[in-house]
Amino acid sequence: MLVLGLMSGTSADAIDVALARISGAPPRLNAKLLNHTSIKFPPQLRKEILRAAEQQPISAGDLSQLNFRLGEAFAEAALMACRRFRIAPKKIALIGSHGQTIFHQGRPIPYLGRRTASTLQIGEPAIIAARTGMTTVADFRPADIAQGGQGAPLVPYADYLLYRHEKLGRVSLNLGGIANITVIPAKAKPSQVFAFDTGPANMLIDALVARFTHNRQRYDKNARLAQQGRAIPALLDELMRDPYLKLAPPKSTGREYYGRAYLEKFLRLGRRHKAKATDLIRAATVFTALSIVDALNRFVLPKTKIDQLIVSGGGARNPLILAQLAAMLCNEVVGARFSASQPARAASNKPSKATDVLPSSNLGVSEDAKEALAFAILAYETLHGRPSNLPSATGARRPAILGKISYAPPQ
Repeated sequence: MLVLGLMSGTSADAIDVALARISGAPPRLNAKLLNHTSIKFPPQLRKEILRAAEQQPISAGDLSQLNFRLGEAFAEAALMACRRFRIAPKKIALIGSHGQTIFHQGRPIPYLGRRTASTLQIGEPAIIAARTGMTTVADFRPADIAQGGQGAPLVPYADYLLYRHEKLGRVSLNLGGIANITVIPAKAKPSQVFAFDTGPANMLIDALVARFTHNRQRYDKNARLAQQGRAIPALLDELMRDPYLKLAPPKSTGREYYGRAYLEKFLRLGRRHKAKATDLIRAATVFTALSIVDALNRFVLPKTKIDQLIVSGGGARNPLILAQLAAMLCNEVVGARFSASQPARAASNKPSKATDVLPSSNLGVSEDAKEALAFAILAYETLHGRPSNLPSATGARRPAILGKISYAPPQ
């Protein structure tokens, strides 16, 4: 069947839409990416999303309105994507919508007399189904949390189907607002796959760029600002003391931890080290790469050999992050052009054999489409009544059928 995947990440800058043809069933499920596009949020809507996600006060009424307004935005994105792809909406059998994360507390914490974990993604799927005429699966994370998991990461199921290899150990790295990795050892069984969020990626960089350009720029295109900055090793050392980096997986994080309060802490550190704006953008960019390699050294390389690091997400277009990763993993970036001044600082416990760093497009999936494609795959599995969490990645007690189905209106 033809399936649309809709994805809006922690940066809340746009809705990514992937069109896939999916058939079969695991282990012979076949998913082919046919097309993809991105539709920006209206500025006022994005502002309200970020206000809610930063845990600023919002009434129940406003949150309800935002949920339905986002449903309209996702539906409009799906229909606009169909026009761009030149395909009739009636030919699309299914939509998988990640929704917009407003809150995520994957680890149980005390709340009203009981330890509670929770997650909230909004973007009403009943609206999407009604406006598009396409059955829609959404709200994937709660079913995993109900089974004792963290509700994240969920993309590893798709990573496993797309990237498992008989001879090569692979890590799929997604550089969205948060950086997350899926570890797929050679010949891996699903139970051998593990995954976790390593720390911030574009979220922190984008916040600094928006602040210092007074919102004239949303991101650091081609790392131009970062490459104008000077390296401040002492600042990086302080950033690398972040307690989240030392937490053992399974673990997940988001704007609740690396949002506004973390940004203010980062700015205070910058003032202490007399850092200029470009110095701070450079530090956040290098910190992204350092925290990823630190996670590989702490939690991955002692367990399994990794031959390839497959990079996707918006951060895959950041040449400084790619250059730092390649330098710290002792190799070149395969199939990607970049230039970045000042090589990475040496990482401790470098792998004995170099790990190739390559963009996901080398393996047939655009860097911008991988996560949207993943939710198309998850929706397909849900519609067929099959579980699609990986307990080894989320910490769940058992597999779970993810998501809630809003059926298309009767013809």
